[in-house]
Amino acid sequence: MDKLKTNWFTESCDMWPGGTFSFEVKEVLHTEKSKYQNIQVFDTTSLGKVLVLDGIIQCTQKDEFSYQEMISFLPLCCHKNPENVLIVGGGDGGVAREVAKHPQVKHIVLVEIDDRVIELSKRYLPFMAVGFDSPKLTLHVGDGFEFMKNHRQEFDVIITDSSDPVGPAVNLFQKNYFSLMKSALKPDGIVCSQAGTIWNDIELVTNTLNFCKNQFPAAAYCYTSVPTYPSGQIGFVIGSLTKDIKFNEPQLTFTRDEEEAMNLRYYNSEVHRAAFALPTFVKYKLA
Repeated sequence: MDKLKTNWFTESCDMWPGGTFSFEVKEVLHTEKSKYQNIQVFDTTSLGKVLVLDGIIQCTQKDEFSYQEMISFLPLCCHKNPENVLIVGGGDGGVAREVAKHPQVKHIVLVEIDDRVIELSKRYLPFMAVGFDSPKLTLHVGDGFEFMKNHRQEFDVIITDSSDPVGPAVNLFQKNYFSLMKSALKPDGIVCSQAGTIWNDIELVTNTLNFCKNQFPAAAYCYTSVPTYPSGQIGFVIGSLTKDIKFNEPQLTFTRDEEEAMNLRYYNSEVHRAAFALPTFVKYKLA
C-alpha cells in the first residue's frame, strides 16, 4: 500500500509491519502501471529524485550510491579477474554504472524484464541511467531465468539487483534461481544477490543464504547502510565456486586517487572487509 497525502508519500509493506517511512514530495514526475508493476517517480524536498515500484522505495538520489557500489564492488573485488559480468535486474542503470568502473571488467550484460523502468530511469534518473551508456554494456529486455538457461559457464560474476520478494522479483529469491546462476558461471565464478535486512526479516536472510550455500561451496552474508531502506540496512548473499575463498579479503584494492577517479563515495577496501563482520545475533543465526 502507498499513500500520497498533503504532499507526503508514505511507504508501508507487510514485509515490515508496524512501521512506515515517509518523505515530502515537491512534484510527482511520473506514475503508471506497466505490464509488471506500478511505477512512480518523485522529486522530493530532501532526497532528490526517488523511484518507487509497487509502493516500495527502490532508490533515492541522496543515498543510492551506497547500495549500487556495494552490490557491485563486493563481488567484483572478491574475484581475481571479473572480465564478464551479468546483471539481472538493475533497470535503473545504477549497478551497470558501478560495474563499468571496475578496471578489469570488459563485458557487461544486463537483463531487465520491465522496459518501462529502463525508459523512465533514462528520463528522470540520468545520474543512474548513465550506466546504460557504457560501451562495455549489452542490454537485453527479458526474463533473467530464460536468459541464463541459454548461457552456460559464460560469466565470471552474476549480480542480481532485485526489488524485494514481491511481484516480479519473487522468483529471484528461490532455490532454483541459485542453481540456474551456478550453471551460468565459469568454474571460479561468484554470485551476489540482494538478500534483505537482518532487522525486519532475519528468516528471509537465513533462507536466501541457505539457498546459496546449497549450490556454492563458499557463501556469506554482508551488508551496507542505506538510510531510506527499511531499517536503514540492506544485505547481500555472496557465493563462490572457489571453496577456499576469503570474501573479506579483496583481490584488488584502490588508491585514494583511483577511488576519486572512479567517483567511489562509499566503497573502499576497509568497508569491504567490515561488510562481512556480523552482529552477534546474526553471526550465530546464519552459522
